[in-house]
Amino acid sequence: MTGSNRVKLKPGDTIGILGGGQLGRMLALAAARLGLRCQVFSPDPDSPAFDVVLHATCAEYADVEALELFANDVDVVTYEFENVPSAAALVLGARRPVLPSRSSLETTQDRLTEKDFVTSLGIRTANYADVSSVGTLREAILRIGLPAVLKTRRFGYDGKGQVKIQQGDNLERVWAELGTKSAILEAFVPFEREISVVAARAADGQVECFDVTENEHRDHILKVSRAPAAIPDALADEARDIASRIATALDYVGVLAVEMFVVSGGPTPGVLVNEIAPRVHNSGHWTLDGASISQFEQHIRAIAGWPLGKPVRHGDVTMTNLIGDEIDSYEQWLTVPGATVHLYGKGAARPGRKMGHVTLVAPSAPAKKPRS
Repeated sequence: MTGSNRVKLKPGDTIGILGGGQLGRMLALAAARLGLRCQVFSPDPDSPAFDVVLHATCAEYADVEALELFANDVDVVTYEFENVPSAAALVLGARRPVLPSRSSLETTQDRLTEKDFVTSLGIRTANYADVSSVGTLREAILRIGLPAVLKTRRFGYDGKGQVKIQQGDNLERVWAELGTKSAILEAFVPFEREISVVAARAADGQVECFDVTENEHRDHILKVSRAPAAIPDALADEARDIASRIATALDYVGVLAVEMFVVSGGPTPGVLVNEIAPRVHNSGHWTLDGASISQFEQHIRAIAGWPLGKPVRHGDVTMTNLIGDEIDSYEQWLTVPGATVHLYGKGAARPGRKMGHVTLVAPSAPAKKPRS
């Protein structure tokens, strides 16, 4: 962004948030603490973010008139999920700054485009290939080998839109069940652990990374995150450097998360980038209670044109998602020393639905004073 068009909000200004889920809710709460107002745009009348803002718009993202009215009421627009239609961002961008930019959104919405972008920076990913038919799938398998993972290029999250292919699988059936004409085949990575880096970048180029987080998934849904990840310092430095390079190359403004695999493949372990999430991220929820500044406040600061904070972790932190009917256990968590319960205000609990999370902070032991 050039100096002439950088956003500089003041207390009392309004941020427009596209998406009304728990991420939008937590962004609005972080903004309120800084004296900034938020207005939420979401097609879902039961959006939990609606509960914490004074003004909301319930309309489809294709409703141009609703988007224009929304833009008139806000000073800057951001989003809580990456599948915002590019056309909606285009309509809004003609009237108000949209941060992160539409170009960042378009790069990360398509898995193939994203992989091409990451590898163009000299950053390693799993081997991959463009797939558009059963025939090109067969050719891709010959190059990449099996097992492999076939993913839709767009609209996948929490394990949706992907399938693992093993030796002997019926490729015609796999392709038909995926139900897409645009896919990407990725080599299966026998990783040691999954990690992520949540990074914030300001318009002036300043980047601040949170500590590397180690993640455990169950049924393709994040269940537990731990900070810091149990990896060597050199590997953590590499992971943070990768996230910083990606944010800088995108000319990104706001918070993003880079998901990575830790792999052996040699005398020392290394990392492969799996995916980029151009938004605040579930694996960064631990920062709400476990760091001097949360990912949500950091994002608000970045898009408001305010200085970023220097994240300082308060101790060893574990974040546990409450998924489906696990929400019924919230009272038990309320009695656990060091635990903080976050409930999202959603309606009925369904299998796979994130209903809340708990952060557990174990303060680091103070350094022993040397004997005199």
